Amino acid sequence: MPPSRRRPVVRVPRPVVTPPRVRRELATRPVWAVILAVLVLGGLLLGRLGQVQLVEHEEAAVAAAEVSTREITTPALRGRLLAADGTPLAANAPSSVVTVEPEVLLESEDEGRALITSVADALELPVEELWGRTRLCGTADAPPVPLCFSGSPYEPVPLAFDVDPVRALAVLEHPEDFAGIGVRTLPVRSYPAPEGVNAAHVLGYLGRPTQEEVDASDGSLDPQDRVGRAGLEQVYDQQLRGTPGRTTVTVDPRGIVTGRLSSTDPRPGADVRTHLDVEVQAAAEQALADAVARARKGGAPATSGAAVVLRPDDGAVVAAASWPTYDPGIWTTGVSQADYEALLDPERGQPLLDRLVAETFPPASTFKVVSLPAALQTGVDPDARYACPGAVTIAGQRFTNYESEAYGLLTLPEILEVSCDTSFYRWAYDHWRSLGGVGTDGSTDQHDRFLAVARGFGLGRPTGIDLPGEVGGTLPSRQWRRDYWEATREATCARAEDGYPEVEDEERREFLEQLAEENCADGWQWRPGDAVNFSIGQGDVATTPLQMAVVYAAIANGGRLWQPQVAAAFQTQDGQLLEELEPVPLGSVALEARALQVVREGLERVNVTGTGAAAFRGWPHTAYPLAGKTGSAEAFGREATSWYASYGPADDPEYVVVVVLEEGGLGADAAAPAARAIWDVLRERD
Repeated sequence: MPPSRRRPVVRVPRPVVTPPRVRRELATRPVWAVILAVLVLGGLLLGRLGQVQLVEHEEAAVAAAEVSTREITTPALRGRLLAADGTPLAANAPSSVVTVEPEVLLESEDEGRALITSVADALELPVEELWGRTRLCGTADAPPVPLCFSGSPYEPVPLAFDVDPVRALAVLEHPEDFAGIGVRTLPVRSYPAPEGVNAAHVLGYLGRPTQEEVDASDGSLDPQDRVGRAGLEQVYDQQLRGTPGRTTVTVDPRGIVTGRLSSTDPRPGADVRTHLDVEVQAAAEQALADAVARARKGGAPATSGAAVVLRPDDGAVVAAASWPTYDPGIWTTGVSQADYEALLDPERGQPLLDRLVAETFPPASTFKVVSLPAALQTGVDPDARYACPGAVTIAGQRFTNYESEAYGLLTLPEILEVSCDTSFYRWAYDHWRSLGGVGTDGSTDQHDRFLAVARGFGLGRPTGIDLPGEVGGTLPSRQWRRDYWEATREATCARAEDGYPEVEDEERREFLEQLAEENCADGWQWRPGDAVNFSIGQGDVATTPLQMAVVYAAIANGGRLWQPQVAAAFQTQDGQLLEELEPVPLGSVALEARALQVVREGLERVNVTGTGAAAFRGWPHTAYPLAGKTGSAEAFGREATSWYASYGPADDPEYVVVVVLEEGGLGADAAAPAARAIWDVLRERD
C-alpha cells in the first residue's frame, strides 16, 4: 500500500490576550491625541483671528477701500472769451472723439495693439500716434506729453480728436471688429476768428497742468485738465475753469469699473467779456501784417512788430496785435514738440512772444513828449524860439539831426513838428552839466528832471495790464549805469582784450571793440552822450509799445494814468452779469498846463505839415484832427525801428493808437501808414 500522506498543518497564531485594564488605556489614547490637536489648532486659529480683527482691521479696511473705489473727474465746461459786443473769440466746439475702454486693453493678450491698428487704419491716422495715446503719461513706454494719456485709467481713453463724423460712424457700424471702441462728443477749445481776428497773444492757449500744480491745487486740478498757459486764458484761469464734477466708482482687482457710488455734476466756468472791438482788432492785425510786407518789399528786415488801441479815459484795450503771430488752434489737441520749438525759434521771429508787452524797443522821437515837459522844468522858455542846427558838438562828439537837416529858429511846437533832435541835445546837455557832469553818482538821479518826468509817466515799470509776461523796460540812470557796469565788467573787459573775432563786418567789429574798451575802464560814468540820447528816447532807453500808449493816453486826458485792461466783466454762459471790472487809476503825472499845451500843439501839427504828413495825406484834419508823433530808433548796423504814437480826435480824444515795427525803417514810412489804416476804421465808426 502506498505510503500514507500527511495533511499539511496550518498554524493559526494565537491571539494575544490583553488584560482588561490595559485594553481600556490603549483605547483612550487616540481620542486624547485628536482632542489635543484640535485644541492646539483651534487656539492658533483663534489667536490669528483675533489679530486680524483687533490689530489689522483698520489697515485692512483702508487697503480694501483703496483697491475697491476710485474717483473719476469730469471737467467743467470752460468759460468763453468774448469781444465787447459778446462775439466769441475763444469758445467751445463739439468734437468727435474716438475712445477705447481701458478694460479692453487690459484683457487683450497684446494690450490692444491689433485693435488700435485696426482703428488707425479705419480712421486713416498714424497707428503709432493712436498707440501712444493709450500709454499712461510717465510710464516707461509712453510718448512725451501731450501725446500720451494723462487721464484716469478708469475712464475711456481718447484715441483721436476732431474725427470726421463719417469715419467715426464707419467704426461704430462694425462693433464686431471694434470691440470697446466708442465715439464721444466732447467740447474742445475753438477760435471762431470773427472777421478774421487772430488775437492769439491776447487770448492765450491751454495746456496740461504740471504735477506740481496738481499737487498744489487742493484737489481742484487733475492731470487731464486744461489750464491757461498764456494771455487771458492764464490770467483768468480760475474764473474760466469752473468746478469739475466728481464720480466715485467701484473697481475689481483688475481695475475694471463695476459700479457707481456717488456723483456730483460739474459747474461751468464764467465767460470773460473783454473791451476788444472785433472790427478794430481785425484792422490792427491787418495793418501790422501789411506794414511788415511793405517794409520787406522795400528791403527792410521788419522782424517783428505790435499795434495797440487804447481808450485814454479809462485804459480799456480796444485792440492789441503782435507780429509774427500763430494759429491758436494748434493747442486744441496738444502741440507737438517740433511745433512748440518752432514757436520759440528766433529764426522764425519767435511767434509765441507778445511784442506788445514782453519786448522793449528804444522809443526814439515818440519819447519827446516826455522830454519836452522835462526841459521846461529845467528852465526852457515855452514862448521862446530855439535854434535847430543840423548838428551840434557836445563834449567833442558830433550829434546830428536825421540827414543833418537844419531848420533855423523854431517854436517848441515846431520843434516837435519837424522832430528836431539838436534842440533836445542842447537842453539835455545843459541840464547834465548843471547836475555836476561826469563825476556824479546815483544820489544825483533824484535831481534829474528828464529821469523824474519819465518815471512820472510810469516808464521803467510794468503797466499792470491783465496779460502775463509784461516787462518794465529800461530807464537808464547814474545808479543804473553803475549797477550794470559792475554786473558786466568782467565780460566787458574780456571783450576789450579779445575783441569780436566772430563779427564779420569790419566796421561793426571795430565799433564793438572800441565800446568794450571804453566801458571796461569807466563804464560806470554817466556821460554827456548818455544824457543827450536819453532825451530823444535812444541809447539805453527801452519801452514796450504798451507803455508808450499809456504815455500818450496821459497827454490826451490831461495827465491821468490808467492801468491798461483787456477784460471788462465776468458773466454766466447765458449772459448774466457776475462782476464788472472797474478801471484802475494809477495816479497822475505832474504836467504844467503850459507844458501840456505846447506838447499837444506840436503833436497836432505833425500830421498836417510835419513828419507824419505824407502818411496822412488826404485826411480830414479839420473834421477829425489827430495828434501824433513819428519815431525812428537807430542802431549801429541795423535798420531803424519804426514808431508812430497818436491820439484822436485831438479836440476830444477817444482813442490812442501806437504802432511799432522792429527794423521796419523810418517811422513816417512804415509805422505811420499802418496807424493810418487803423485810424481809417476808427473814424468811419464815429
